[in-house]
Amino acid sequence: MIKLDWEKVNGLIPAIIQDHKTLQVLMLGYMNKEALEISQSTGLATFFSRTRQKLWTKGETSGNNLKIKKIMHDCDNDTLLVLAENNGPTCHLGRNSCFEDSPSSLNEIDKLEEMIDLRFKEADLSSYTYQLFKGGIKEMAKKVTEEAGEVSIAAVTNDGRVIDETADLIYHLLVTLRKLNLNFSDVLDELNMRSK
Repeated sequence: MIKLDWEKVNGLIPAIIQDHKTLQVLMLGYMNKEALEISQSTGLATFFSRTRQKLWTKGETSGNNLKIKKIMHDCDNDTLLVLAENNGPTCHLGRNSCFEDSPSSLNEIDKLEEMIDLRFKEADLSSYTYQLFKGGIKEMAKKVTEEAGEVSIAAVTNDGRVIDETADLIYHLLVTLRKLNLNFSDVLDELNMRSK
């Protein structure tokens, strides 16, 4: 890593922590040289507490640690951007992010997966999602095939329904993934691995 300008920031560099998949800003902490060294050697985000005047590793009491994927610095060498995987809520208030409305590339997918899980759990026979769950994986697979065909037809005929049909396909894919105890983030992991 390039030489950081510790003098400029009085020995404490701001570290913006971002989810490595969704790019949601999770928190802001401060690192001194020792905290950065520990973070780099352990792979877990460690900070210097300005109020307690001591080092602390995120999650040391809650278990909700931040596993570092990449550390970058800004153009002035006085701020860090840390891409990390959070293991549970980052915020002490139980939220994913300390910035309540911080945007995320997966917010809508996450919400949809939570809704699907809730419908499975509620077992309400009037719920279409539960009906799919009850029908089993073979019925879900048929719906995915049907919806994929409808996307293809909409694209070829250019009938203005590509977005609607794609939304249907994604929904049915998510239901199928959740039935198999998989998440959309697992698909993103695979795509990320392939891109390397």
